[in-house]
Amino acid sequence: MTHSDAIVGLPGSTTDTEALVERFLDGLRELTPSAVWAHGSLGGGDYQEGRSDLDLIAVLDAPVTARTAWKVGRLHARLRHDPLAALLHCTYLTPGTASDPQRRHLTWAHAHLFRRTVTPVTRRELHTFGLVLHGEPPETLLPPVSDIELDAFVVRDQQEFWRPAVDRAHLWERDVWVDLGLLTFARGTATLREGRLISKREALDLLPALGAPIEVVEDIRRRRYGGQGRRYGGQGERVPRRGELTRLFLGPAIDDLVRTYG
Repeated sequence: MTHSDAIVGLPGSTTDTEALVERFLDGLRELTPSAVWAHGSLGGGDYQEGRSDLDLIAVLDAPVTARTAWKVGRLHARLRHDPLAALLHCTYLTPGTASDPQRRHLTWAHAHLFRRTVTPVTRRELHTFGLVLHGEPPETLLPPVSDIELDAFVVRDQQEFWRPAVDRAHLWERDVWVDLGLLTFARGTATLREGRLISKREALDLLPALGAPIEVVEDIRRRRYGGQGRRYGGQGERVPRRGELTRLFLGPAIDDLVRTYG
């Protein structure tokens, strides 16, 4: 596989990211991929090394079998000592299954193998700013995503996943829920209003205008772009305060979004 030119100079990356991606692509050789793409922050130019996930899609020539899953697991296990390996996630498609939006594909993420769909948001990302690391571009293997399909998914995701999650208070004591909850809401709102995908940085800029709690937004910004930020807990404040503020905003905001666009 020839991929050096695609890897050097990955947006926002350093040689650490480039070296990991190079090792990953080298390890994929025995699975003979016809394409490997990056999406998410890396494809969109908002990648923050050590904080952002490395979101990849690999299209394999052969059907995905139990032996394929074993080889994929072995590949990722070999990378596990790399300091960025835990952030590398990859979903494995085949040309015959790539066009089915309901199909659950073999995926490595969070140190586990499981199956999940390639969502309309991911598919639109790939068509809009997908980064080709190897082989064919996304438009040759993936059908385009219509605005109707994309909007319906955004509304359904907010209504069926995020709105019930808001009522589970213990989840929101973790930074990952606060961050993803707010950023996903802002990005979904921009998609529904303007028909475009925005980066996480743009989502942070949008959140105050949507009524999100400023202190939480600025804490996310500091942790993502300017150091670790502070944790609430001083001066009598409890650590869960960020989650409480986020839930108070997100519950009514999601309800309004679903009423408007659902």
